[in-house]
Amino acid sequence: MRGFAERADVEEVIDFLSAALRPLPDEDVDLLACAGRVLARNVRAEVDVPGFARSAMDGYAVRGEDTFGASEYDPLALELLGESMPGRPFEGPVGAGEAVRIMTGAPVPKGADAVAMAEVCEETATSVRVREAVAPGRHVGAPGEDIAAGTTVLQAGRRLRPQDAGLLASIGVARVPVVRRPRVQLVITGDELLPPGSRPEGARIVDSNSVVIAALVARDGGELLPHAILPDRAERISELLARAPADVLLVSGGSSVGKEDHAPRLVAELGQLDFHGISMRPSSPAGVGRLPGVEGVADRRVFLLPGNPVSCLCAYEFFAGPALRRLGGRPMTWPHRRARLPLARKIVSAVGRTDYVRVAIEAGRVVPLATSGASILSSTVRAAGAVIVPRALEGMPEGTEVEVLLYDEEEAS
Repeated sequence: MRGFAERADVEEVIDFLSAALRPLPDEDVDLLACAGRVLARNVRAEVDVPGFARSAMDGYAVRGEDTFGASEYDPLALELLGESMPGRPFEGPVGAGEAVRIMTGAPVPKGADAVAMAEVCEETATSVRVREAVAPGRHVGAPGEDIAAGTTVLQAGRRLRPQDAGLLASIGVARVPVVRRPRVQLVITGDELLPPGSRPEGARIVDSNSVVIAALVARDGGELLPHAILPDRAERISELLARAPADVLLVSGGSSVGKEDHAPRLVAELGQLDFHGISMRPSSPAGVGRLPGVEGVADRRVFLLPGNPVSCLCAYEFFAGPALRRLGGRPMTWPHRRARLPLARKIVSAVGRTDYVRVAIEAGRVVPLATSGASILSSTVRAAGAVIVPRALEGMPEGTEVEVLLYDEEEAS
């Protein structure tokens, strides 16, 4: 057993990751799978949308000048030639004194330049009587009105929303260039651990870290590879570290300086341990390292996450989460909603250490939770979010307005 000779500052580790990491290469995905992914290249429209003049109303396609002078008391009669429907246009031209019944979205026939709304028209067997003048261009969508050919419709780096996918569909895109999702290997270690779904028994506990991390990896755009719990045996852990075809390896447990804490030494032997021991609470035994590439993966990053559940969550949020987002083309900043509220009571910290403080929100004020144990996972369930106390501060007094990183994506009902 030995302690840490020194600890790195949180900011130092984050700056290191920011300088070292770049988005992964791009890949093409099916249009239906692109929402939520990050666009790798600009997309230009090669066609006009719409590609034809189309009706914006149900009514009658006419020549606008033929309706001049029409009124409720003196309607004008136009010869009815036929109809234009979406996907089934009227093929002939519209001449003077003629009209074509038309539905919303249908092509406006040649010769017509306006649509008289159905509400101001009265149809007979062979004609339509128009009771209101309609100016040329009225209720007609011009070609390219939505999107003009040659326009850059979406910029590289954009995280695609459902409506973005719809726009891509409208211009005829079938495959979308996106940043490749980082592949993530969980390395869960511990002789005391039972797989999720088990019941605790005797001195053995159920692994909860993999469940939490899996959900966070999905949130941050990673692709999780299959995993299993490994015993605290150096050779088993070393074998997985050496061969895992992942961009990022997340090692849960065995990250400190105890007898069974093999991961830091193995990372240093197999690759490079850039940081081990960080001035933060909880998660001080966290670490960051690199491993040589394997087939299909040029550079592999390793994050040592302490086994205690809150420490594991904290280390992931500070270091692994931002790394995954950067590799996937997203901003490294924390993805949480934020709120600024006053403290109901003081937060005690220490200069030189970054603190991750779980808090509740009561009556519009921030209440630090009494427990500080890194193994009390239920504290994160009771919490509305967390407050980060930077290392330059010796705590925060009651009444201070603080920023809360909220756990929930939406307002509570």
